[in-house]
Amino acid sequence: MQALMILSQIWKSSANIYLDKTDDRVSIKNQKLIPKEVMQAAEQNFQAIDEWFKSWKDASSEKITLMKMVHNICGWQSNEKLNQWLCTEVESLDLFNDWMIVLAKNGWNDIYEDYRQFENEKSNGMAHELYKRAVIYAKKGA
Repeated sequence: MQALMILSQIWKSSANIYLDKTDDRVSIKNQKLIPKEVMQAAEQNFQAIDEWFKSWKDASSEKITLMKMVHNICGWQSNEKLNQWLCTEVESLDLFNDWMIVLAKNGWNDIYEDYRQFENEKSNGMAHELYKRAVIYAKKGA
């Protein structure tokens, strides 16, 4: 089972799995909410899960924002601020959709596969514009 599929099932169970910044280890909150078969899959695929989290460790704010947007749109982790922004600014939602289309044209056809390997100059430019729009929107609300 793919790491992102396991992670998505954990997040959808209302538990939280994350990389703890204090000790750089994968941690889980509300583990009792995770179905037994999902927890077993997580244990069997721990190395891939650990690598996925650590691959984001030094990611820029821009990259983290895009990751949160993907997780939100896939229904894995809700983010009310992102929802409000994308519902308020339809042009930004359209740009996000176009960004995902570019990734799909680059070969990203499985939401459980890390999209970063399908990025290119065009998608990176769109991602940068999305991030700028997100920051402007967040500053308006602050």
